[in-house]
Amino acid sequence: MTTAPIAAGGPRTVSSETVSSDAVLRPHAEVTFADELAALAACDDRPRPERWRLSPWAVATYLLGGTLSDGAVITPKYVGPRRIVEVAVTTLATDRALLLLGVPGTAKTWLSEHLAAAVSGDSTLLVQGTAGTPEEAIRYGWDYARLLSRGPSREALVASPVMRAMAGGATARVEELTRIPADVQDTLITILSEKTLPIPELGEEVQAVRGFNLIATANDRDRGVNELSSALRRRFNTVVLPLPATAEAEVDIVTRRVEQIGASLRLPAAADGVAEIRRVVTVFRELRDGITEDGRTKVKSPSGTLSTAEAISVVTGGLALAAHFGDGVLRPGDVAAGILGAVVRDPASDRVVWQEYLETVVRERDGWKDFYRACREAGV
Repeated sequence: MTTAPIAAGGPRTVSSETVSSDAVLRPHAEVTFADELAALAACDDRPRPERWRLSPWAVATYLLGGTLSDGAVITPKYVGPRRIVEVAVTTLATDRALLLLGVPGTAKTWLSEHLAAAVSGDSTLLVQGTAGTPEEAIRYGWDYARLLSRGPSREALVASPVMRAMAGGATARVEELTRIPADVQDTLITILSEKTLPIPELGEEVQAVRGFNLIATANDRDRGVNELSSALRRRFNTVVLPLPATAEAEVDIVTRRVEQIGASLRLPAAADGVAEIRRVVTVFRELRDGITEDGRTKVKSPSGTLSTAEAISVVTGGLALAAHFGDGVLRPGDVAAGILGAVVRDPASDRVVWQEYLETVVRERDGWKDFYRACREAGV
């Protein structure tokens, strides 16, 4: 059996026109933070695993932020326990794959993208998991015009992102692994254990070169969808990403992400609406935890997750309202409808929970009268 040479990457453009990164709605992490990655590489004198762009220490610094010896400032990409990042980075430096597990909105995809960008300089070797993800998305497919005209050949083979990562010693990503059908999930077992991908139609195989690894993400509330087999789970080191430990940490995360999203959408600065961001985070945390932040009043929790990602969405939508239909300043009326939509997922039960929270907590809270009125109006 021979090893088939497969190109490590592929063209990223979708048209013949050249589009500048400034015109792209959401540039890849390695493009957005190219200056920071270059600054880290320039001063990084620590040992690097083969084909890594940075050392594990530099990758962790890229994710957590810091100031380099030459004064360059690296902005935090992930706000959370340092040890979680260190374990994730160290896992990628071994022959074990990494599984990022957590409830929705715990930055699993965000962390996955930035890990791949820092390690391999390419976060685009991605398989998006859905209920309809076929085996070809993980292994390989065929260009059927060439297949019919010439039969099975290397030219007719269409390499998957995972196959290209194996051949190029790069980091592949599989998002929402538990949404992929179980028989397709198990395609990864041979890849992760034997570090090879057989191509029986050609009598060949693709062997992973040094530097290859895989990051998968999974929502731990999806365990009833397509739970991982024990054989596949053993191939991963699992890192559980927690929700932000404090309200201040969550406000910081929401503010940073909204500023990044808002900059690409030309929205007002998120810092100008930090009071409303804090209010959104407070509402989400109290309903999520089932108790007010002072610990005095128990409240019912709605059916939704009320994650940090949803808070980011609510605030971004509010900034857009303020920019296009207001004076550019984020106010209670700009976020009220978004909060209502996030909380009331089940009209029958969640509306009762929300109305009770409004009347027993929001209405009585000092300085929240405008917010109370805006929420009441949004619910009419």
